Amino acid sequence: MLSVFSGIVNVTQMLSDYLWSYVVIVLLVFCALYFTLRGRGLQFRLLRDMWRVVIDKPIIDGAVDNKPAAGEVSQGVEEDAVKKIGSFQAFAVSLSSRVGTGNLAGVASAIFIGGPGAVFWMWIMAMFGAATAFVESTLAQLYKRRGEESFYGGPAYYMQSGLHCKWMGVLFAVLITITFGIANQVVQSNTLCDALSDASGISNAHVGIALTVATLFIIFGGVHRISHFASMVVPFMAMGYILLALIIIVLNISQFTAIIKLIVSCAFGFEQAVGGAVGVAILQGVKRGLFSNEAGEGSAPNAAAIASTTHPVKQGLLQSLGVFVDTLLICSCTAFIILLSGLHHGHEDGILLTKRALEMHVGAAGGIFLTIAIFLFAFSTIIANYFYGETNIRFITRNKWAIQLFRIITGGTVMMGALVTLQTAWSFVDLAMGVMTIVNLIAIIRLSPKAFVLLRNYLQQKRKGVEPHFRRDMMPGDAADIPCWEK
Repeated sequence: MLSVFSGIVNVTQMLSDYLWSYVVIVLLVFCALYFTLRGRGLQFRLLRDMWRVVIDKPIIDGAVDNKPAAGEVSQGVEEDAVKKIGSFQAFAVSLSSRVGTGNLAGVASAIFIGGPGAVFWMWIMAMFGAATAFVESTLAQLYKRRGEESFYGGPAYYMQSGLHCKWMGVLFAVLITITFGIANQVVQSNTLCDALSDASGISNAHVGIALTVATLFIIFGGVHRISHFASMVVPFMAMGYILLALIIIVLNISQFTAIIKLIVSCAFGFEQAVGGAVGVAILQGVKRGLFSNEAGEGSAPNAAAIASTTHPVKQGLLQSLGVFVDTLLICSCTAFIILLSGLHHGHEDGILLTKRALEMHVGAAGGIFLTIAIFLFAFSTIIANYFYGETNIRFITRNKWAIQLFRIITGGTVMMGALVTLQTAWSFVDLAMGVMTIVNLIAIIRLSPKAFVLLRNYLQQKRKGVEPHFRRDMMPGDAADIPCWEK
């Protein structure tokens, strides 16, 4: 039985390596560059707008700043329920998925396998990949639907309504449910249980049981409990981790320039003796960067769609900002903590590498802080991952029992994560994430002209000095496939 499982893991790893080396990385780079050029560097020139949208007021009582709300709910749907989730809460849900163990264990694994140069390629993918995040999240807002509790949507919905490919939407819904509802949960749970077990001496199995119970409590509360939990936890955990990293950088400021030079030189192979080292650095940087910031993957659009806002572009900009916050800030914090410690030459991988580095910098308090951070990072990501799976199961079937079954499966998956190894978990995540990303990128390439029409509409209204509001009759051509935005 053990040999069969080992064989499955080996085949999975082989397929994953091929997919990432020859297909996914090419598509990601193409989309990132193409969308950046098509949007004339929108992720750089509209940074001010991104920050402004963060503090946008949610739609309350059908209005924003006393103006009629776009996407106003129709009769027969609970208005208050649909209007409760604002831009910041949607941003927090997506950020809670982005800001997880990928920022801690993922960065450590990228450095362990690909060397310091992997960090440089994570930065590059974030800067250009933010344009991809803009396109997919703007499309998610454009094609969102009304539900009993909130708006909802995502890639499956824009594949169905925008491309008129229901089969493609179903395929994506199945893939994201497997990727986030099962495979990704294993990584988050594994990292969390390893950290808590190492800190407390409690077995992984017992930690897994407690984590499973806590997860089930949150997810059985529905989308509002999920969004409320994310908006409370994510800002706190992100700011605390950034502050600690800044303190460590200041204490080691004399080495900081040397670390930057090390990252850049390793990225281009100036310090490598092995010819394939640059390729490994690029591959690890792109893979772990995508796992962390999710640009182009098709996950964040599910969160972007739930926001009640006045223009689809606002959520596109907000999700671009999420990529910057995730990779350029939080992933960089982990990278600097590890590289400044000098422990990246050792034999420890994943979260234990990050933990040992923190302990070297600030003593036992660093390990305690990281244990708390891991709990918040990983647990919030588990909750957000579940939400993505639920949204897509609703696309496949309206059967309420399917949702209840998925909740139970999520609990079982979280428990399973406590019992497997980190590299086993990564192998399944990489393969599932790769296939899902390919399907989403094909869809957004075809639908991207609509996202840039929306961007022009947004900028035209800004130039006139008015707060951008969108109606579906502003979209050229037949708008019958846009279910919201009628007012």
